Amino acid sequence: MSELHLVIGAGPVGRHVAELLAARGERVTVATRSGRDTGLEAVGHVALDASDPEALTRAADGAAVLYNCANPGNYTQWEANWPPLAASLLTAAERTGAVYAITGNLYPYGPVGSPMREGMPDAATDHKGMLRARMWHDALELHRAGRIRTVEVRGSDYLGPGIGENGHITRVLPAALQGKAVTMIGRTDLPHTFTDVLDVARTIVAAATDEQALGRVWHVPSNPPRSQVEALTDVLAAAGKPPVTVRRLPAGAIRAIGLVSPMMKEVAEMSYQWTAPYVLDDTASREYFGIEPTPWDEVCRRTAGLA
Repeated sequence: MSELHLVIGAGPVGRHVAELLAARGERVTVATRSGRDTGLEAVGHVALDASDPEALTRAADGAAVLYNCANPGNYTQWEANWPPLAASLLTAAERTGAVYAITGNLYPYGPVGSPMREGMPDAATDHKGMLRARMWHDALELHRAGRIRTVEVRGSDYLGPGIGENGHITRVLPAALQGKAVTMIGRTDLPHTFTDVLDVARTIVAAATDEQALGRVWHVPSNPPRSQVEALTDVLAAAGKPPVTVRRLPAGAIRAIGLVSPMMKEVAEMSYQWTAPYVLDDTASREYFGIEPTPWDEVCRRTAGLA
């Protein structure tokens, strides 16, 4: 018998989660503020303010899993938007008994000098990383108290379809596809892990539906790291386009712009990700779930809109 799965958010991850679950024959509802139709076959849609715990609890009643695939895109609004949403999701998970599956990121680790592994301390010092760390630790505390069941999956910077301005590669891709020079943040020659949004969805669905996988963080299986220039050039090649000139915006320049731009001030806080190697270790999740990342050439084709 199929179970109900409630997906909060219809961005690239939420859409892939819904599609994977529907293909398995599960009953799936995607909740967004607007209730917009994703166009996915056999997937329901509901208009919902997920930061309202009463409304969210009603929507999640009877659900096996509650997926947090929300992604407030404007960094300057995180402190206003995330806390009430996170609290509402915890409340709904506790009231309904649904597994609470969180789409996380690597921000909680903060600056690191080695590949990021599950179990490393969440040592972020910037407010966005600290906020995401707090969200996970609040959920984990309730899990350990037996009040909810939860799991978090963390991936690196996204590739794949539908990311647009929210991705470091996809942000510059439209101009690059036209052969124009582009500007990228920080060092463009350092190894950096990129994660396909489809692999995020595959991992969170696997983790959320495995009782033995709950109560911890898992990293999303991702391809070997590439530099920003290499990743962009590979995506262009997948589209049959030549490399383009890539200029770099140094961290110091980002901080200077941040003095007059609130959004760039937020970006400057994360510039450590682009001034040193930024590599995710996915060994544990590959071994446990048996998931391999989508092949790199396919990731590039998907990102270029060709698959």
